[in-house]
Amino acid sequence: MSWKQADWSGWGRALTASGQLARPERQSTLAALMRDTPAPAIGGCRSYGDACLNDGGRAVRTTRLDRVLSIDPEAATVTVEAGVTLGDLTRLLAPRGLLPAVLPGTGFATVGGAIAMDVHGKNHHHAGSFGQHVLSLRLLTPGGPVEVTPGSDLFAATVGGLGQTGIIAEATLRVLKCKGDVMVVTERRVPGWNDFLAALDGSEASYCVGWIDATATGDRLGRGILEEGETGAGLIPPPGRARSVPFDAPAAALSPPVVRAFNAAYYNRVPRGGRTVVRRIGEYFFPLDRIHDWNRLYGKRGFHQFQCVVPVAAAPALRRILERIAHSGLASPLAVLKRMGPGRAGHLSFPMEGYTLACDFRNTPDAVALIETLEDATQDAGGRIYLAKDALATGAAVRSMYPDHGAWLREVERVDPEGTMTTDLVRRLGLRNAA
Repeated sequence: MSWKQADWSGWGRALTASGQLARPERQSTLAALMRDTPAPAIGGCRSYGDACLNDGGRAVRTTRLDRVLSIDPEAATVTVEAGVTLGDLTRLLAPRGLLPAVLPGTGFATVGGAIAMDVHGKNHHHAGSFGQHVLSLRLLTPGGPVEVTPGSDLFAATVGGLGQTGIIAEATLRVLKCKGDVMVVTERRVPGWNDFLAALDGSEASYCVGWIDATATGDRLGRGILEEGETGAGLIPPPGRARSVPFDAPAAALSPPVVRAFNAAYYNRVPRGGRTVVRRIGEYFFPLDRIHDWNRLYGKRGFHQFQCVVPVAAAPALRRILERIAHSGLASPLAVLKRMGPGRAGHLSFPMEGYTLACDFRNTPDAVALIETLEDATQDAGGRIYLAKDALATGAAVRSMYPDHGAWLREVERVDPEGTMTTDLVRRLGLRNAA
């Protein structure tokens, strides 16, 4: 297997790596690589910080291992190679009346990455996390291939485990039966924070997500749009034309006046009485995928996303976090609020029952300082931050947020005692070190 020198980054572009990448196209090549020169896997590099980076080292890019191996409509299962993207899998399954059980906000994420991060979606309150729908997986550990199933220590260390137990080669997933390949979406304005939490708590829709105006303050704090969706059948709207961002935008593109004006217009695009629209499935689940390279809107220095989850009882603390964001004047238009259920599949899986808030910020010193205070507030509230998005946290804080870190570490050390799968994120947070 040939290794080639390359430079790459996570989606946030604030952190980069330079090293050697391999891009195997066959499972036999991947297996030989792991026998001879084991290295961590990366997929679509859609994690925002340094989870997909191994600066000065090697990494295996799995995106060419993207075959769908079998589909069983009756059992509602699929078996795929780990490099299959969730967008491609969705486009293949939806016309058959099937849908991946959990879909994050981008279809460019790979199945392997979705397992390694135990991603969640707009239906977490009902369906739980991605890893809870993994029936089995074939894992190439530094010591050899292993078949892994739920209930084992290795499964709990692998799902949500940041790729530290080996490379996921294949996975069998439980999928959902759906009514058709369109989404029927109800949108309504929500005027403020308390109303938003009540709307999220009271929603009975299969899919539910809230866009938040993170610049609004005072009585309008927490205003936004609630989207509730159900799969449906019928005429498929024509696809929207894909666009791209051809250059790194200047700082003025996301200046506070511009963001406030955009957010006001976006909030008012929904009539006061709400509306119901029909969308293509991909446009509902992956709205930003139609804008290629949208991360360039944040300029050449990139951006950071802060995403936390706090318990239901800590909702007042989350309100204070949003107040800090709103008064900072640093938020971008991308801010999301969701209700989460208790579902999680691994020791380092992000979800907990409560509310999750995500917000993007241009990579500036003021934003870095703000995010540090938000992470402290999350820790004080008994919540946790999402490691798929993080680039700034400290190891001590993260270990306190993830009480099952010790169980994860014991299994990781068992299967990878030489630390060959270590990545920049794991080094930065000292996750391979005992507390």
